[in-house]
Amino acid sequence: MIEMKVAGIALDAITRSPIVLLKDATDRRALPIYIGQEQARAIMGALENQKPPRPLTHDLIVNILETWNMTLERVIIHSLQKDTFYAALIIKQGEVKKEIDARPSDAIAVALRTNAPIWVMEEVIADASIPVDRDADEAEQEAFREFISNLRPEDLIKRFGNGES
Repeated sequence: MIEMKVAGIALDAITRSPIVLLKDATDRRALPIYIGQEQARAIMGALENQKPPRPLTHDLIVNILETWNMTLERVIIHSLQKDTFYAALIIKQGEVKKEIDARPSDAIAVALRTNAPIWVMEEVIADASIPVDRDADEAEQEAFREFISNLRPEDLIKRFGNGES
């Protein structure tokens, strides 16, 4: 799993649909997730530290967690199936942990309100992320190609043995 942060909300240039953009710690990969208008407002409100006069749905969830001495340990975006992302809230109360199914947009909105980390499974990042820093990606690939081209079989045998017992 890779921890990611909310970089912001964008609008798809063609459909005008909101997208929440997650980025990894190195700002090398971005994960765009299409979300609804209401969820975009909820995420933006949390990013801007807006406090509504009355609790909205995500604020209500946070209030319930706090009232029952529960903490949102983390959010995990764990799969992508037919262009739909799936997430879970990992909630802890004392020694008891529960995993609750959630839409990623709702999970992110609650995570932002509780300062909980957002984790994404590597498979999801591999399937749906976009490179942010193409130059760094290309430099890393070139360094790996150079490493492989200079690697000799005897180096591997020294390092890992010959596999015979």
